[in-house]
Amino acid sequence: MTITWNDKSPIYLQLKERVVGMMLDEVIKSGDALPSVRQIAAEYSLNPITVSRAYQELVDEELVEKRRGMGMYVIDGARDKLLTSERERFIRTEWPALLERIKRLGINLDLLLSAAKEGGAA
Repeated sequence: MTITWNDKSPIYLQLKERVVGMMLDEVIKSGDALPSVRQIAAEYSLNPITVSRAYQELVDEELVEKRRGMGMYVIDGARDKLLTSERERFIRTEWPALLERIKRLGINLDLLLSAAKEGGAA
């Protein structure tokens, strides 16, 4: 898998968001071990400190736990916790801008539902 990093946010945050996405998509499940810091650093040509910082953010958010001598593991209930927080963040930060754009463009509910059924464009 090839990853392209962008310049809009620090790489450790982008890496964290990729892991979060994998948890939400259930590619990584409760109880699963995360790849080692060294493995990720080597695979994606990253500084191990960058990977450690991303993993530490996941620990700080109580999504992942460190097991001494064993690595990092996804905590039971991490996905549910993520779903709750991501939904709240979407409603609070992304939805208002999206709703404003929908109103500005004069898009009605029927058009949105039709587009959703067709898989995208109306």
